[in-house]
Amino acid sequence: MASVLDRVAQDVQAGERLSRDEAINLFASPDVIRVGRLADQAKRTRWADRAHFVINRQVNPTNVCVLSCRFCDFATKRGRPNAYEMTIQEVLERCSSELREVHIVGGLHPDWPWDYYLEMFRAIKSSFPQIQIKAWTAVEIDYFSKKFRLSVEEVLRQLQAVGLAALPGGGAEVFSERVRKALFPFKIGAPRWLEIHRVAHRLGIPTNATLLYGHMETHEERVDHMLKLRELQDETQGFTPPHGAEVHPAPHQGAGFMSFIPLAYQPGKTKVVSRQASAIEDLKTIAVSRLLLDNVPHIKAYWVTMGEEIASVALHFGADDMDGTIGEERIMHAADAASPVSLTRDRLVELIRESGCTPVERDALYRTIQVYDEDVRCESPVSQ
Repeated sequence: MASVLDRVAQDVQAGERLSRDEAINLFASPDVIRVGRLADQAKRTRWADRAHFVINRQVNPTNVCVLSCRFCDFATKRGRPNAYEMTIQEVLERCSSELREVHIVGGLHPDWPWDYYLEMFRAIKSSFPQIQIKAWTAVEIDYFSKKFRLSVEEVLRQLQAVGLAALPGGGAEVFSERVRKALFPFKIGAPRWLEIHRVAHRLGIPTNATLLYGHMETHEERVDHMLKLRELQDETQGFTPPHGAEVHPAPHQGAGFMSFIPLAYQPGKTKVVSRQASAIEDLKTIAVSRLLLDNVPHIKAYWVTMGEEIASVALHFGADDMDGTIGEERIMHAADAASPVSLTRDRLVELIRESGCTPVERDALYRTIQVYDEDVRCESPVSQ
């Protein structure tokens, strides 16, 4: 296995693209520290010791959903004791003048009209013009398109017109038909998810991408998932948005994928597996994604699913972002995630400092707002 890592090290040093076989071998390697060191090297080439975060709030307007996915503890049906539906005023009450980003995702509600979604955005931008709206997964965009008989492009254009800045990466799960048929057969698969993000990129809307891991997927399926994202990023980074489109790219990229977020499956009550993925699996998945996704600027250590401590360590395994303050996360915590419901700015800065990195507060589009301790430089413990 050492020879495999030597070849990967040579590729990283030369800036060469990793192959599928190399990525699979990285997952199989018992030398977790060296894999992390290679990913840390690739991360530092881009971002030095910087680690990003955003002052944000996740809002889940409803858990009422027309789908019944086997792995989901969040969604329910109308009339059940745990069902809830927010009014627009209740959504606004979860926003504040401190926020830079509001992240909106939820269940596929059977009855809400299209105007509800448009008015929600109008109300947020009217009351809090500084907030950037990152909203609706590809699953929700597909649902809107079918329910309201609009093309995906028209759905996105109308949302853009009332304040949409970016799409989150949720709903991708893992791009495996085998897994989709077993766990979420009524949900869109890889072709539709990728097509919706392709349309968004063409319109100048940056997006994120996710991977749900630690259930029944194989390492090969994780790698194939990442490769599909890499291929789409190669394709869409060359897109020129239509004339007159409002484009919101970060300064260092066009309207493509901004970040990749591995999400550790939370067993919760669904118990697809009995235990959450190990810290080793968390760190390897972060590291392989940084090495394989050479055209995606940011890799996120999502503290909600990993926990604060492992997310901090992941900053030395290829991650350069810890998401944000969140405010109130319902989806993963419905599955009994053990992480806090929210973090404060001070706590995020503290976690990043303790990891030996420089905290960088950003907005939803990765534009820098404030750099903390810019003059402090610490070597990665993995690199030593």
